[in-house]
This record gives sequence, structure tokens and C-alpha cells, in this order.
Amino acid sequence: MTVSTTTLTRAAGLAAVVAGLLFVAVQINHPHLDPTFVTTTGYAVRETMKLVFAALALAGTTGMYLSQVKQTGVLGLLGYLLFGVNFLIVLSIQIVGLGVLPVLARSEPGYVADVLAVATGGHATGDIGLLQTVNMVAGVSYIGGGLLFGIALFRARVLARWACVVLAAGTVASLAIPLLPQLNFRLFAVPTGVALIGLGYSLWRLQRTPAAPRLDATVVA
Repeated sequence: MTVSTTTLTRAAGLAAVVAGLLFVAVQINHPHLDPTFVTTTGYAVRETMKLVFAALALAGTTGMYLSQVKQTGVLGLLGYLLFGVNFLIVLSIQIVGLGVLPVLARSEPGYVADVLAVATGGHATGDIGLLQTVNMVAGVSYIGGGLLFGIALFRARVLARWACVVLAAGTVASLAIPLLPQLNFRLFAVPTGVALIGLGYSLWRLQRTPAAPRLDATVVA
């Protein structure tokens, strides 16, 4: 098997599609997070899905950015870096959630409940260390990265522009979560998942299309 930039870029597109599907699927009928649920198999399955999502989303957005570095410019770089920071933080948090919280759920249920409260947009009653700050950085990088990266991709005119708009608007829409407590906050993740699916498919399809021959080529005898 020959590894080329085209192959890697197509793989990045597929990674983004799978990441988007996982991000949407994991929100469906998501149970309430509490120390009891943390010890169940269902929790382990969902946390694993979120972990895989973060890894694939990072690979997918990396492929999107590298395929159009010149077109996206400085704005694309800033958006990619911010969005990448978010996925790295999510990946780290899911590792902790999958490997540490179930162990602490029986001995320190209060601490686990505080961590889960912060992770779902609430407030901790006790001290959870730097996790409060890490969660805040994740939120800022998610909104800022999604907005800037979406705008940069839209201006580049390479990938599906509707998906770029959905990415930018979907991430910024999460700011309305505290203002709309009557809505399930997990619904706000769906547009981002759809955007990743659209952008990933667009990237895969773009690499699948053979390049048109150059009309200005000159043959020198």
C-alpha cells in the first residue's frame, strides 16, 4: 500500500465523518450523569465513544487544515490551533473519566459528583482542583476554535460552505445553553456533529476527484 498525501487526506475526511457520527450518537438518550451511573457499563461505552470522537476529530480537522493552508491563512491557523486544543483537552478529560472516576465513585462520590456537575455546565460545591479551569479552557477553545475555523474554511471556498456555516454557528450557539435551561443542552452538540460529517465527506470527495489537466502547460521540444 502506497501512503500519499491524497490517501492521508482522504483518511482524515473519513475520520471527521466518523467523529461527527459518534458526537451525534453519544448525545441520544444520554442518561443523567451521577456517581452511580459512572460505575455502569453504559457509562464506559459512552466515555469510550467520546474518547474516540476526540481523537478522530483532531485527525479530521488536521487534514482539513493541511489541505488548504494557503487558502485559510492566519485565521485558519488560529482556528485550527484553538479547535485542536479543545479536542486535546476533551481527549484528556475522557481518559480521566474512563479510567479514574469509576474508581473514585465508591470512595469519593462527592468529588465525582462535583466533577460531573462542572462537566455538564454546573458548579462544584467542593474543590476539584484544576479541572474547573481545564473545563473553562475547553469551552473557550471549542467556541472560539469552531467559529474561527468555520469562517476560515468558508472563506477558503474549498470544502462544503454550508458545513462551514453550521460549524461556526453551531459552536457559538452553545453560548445560549445557560439562557435556555428548558432545553436539553446536548441538543447543541448536534450541529457540530453534522458539520464534521459534512466537512469530512466534502474533504474525502474532493480528494477522490481527479485533478483537471492544466490548460496552460507548454511542451518544449
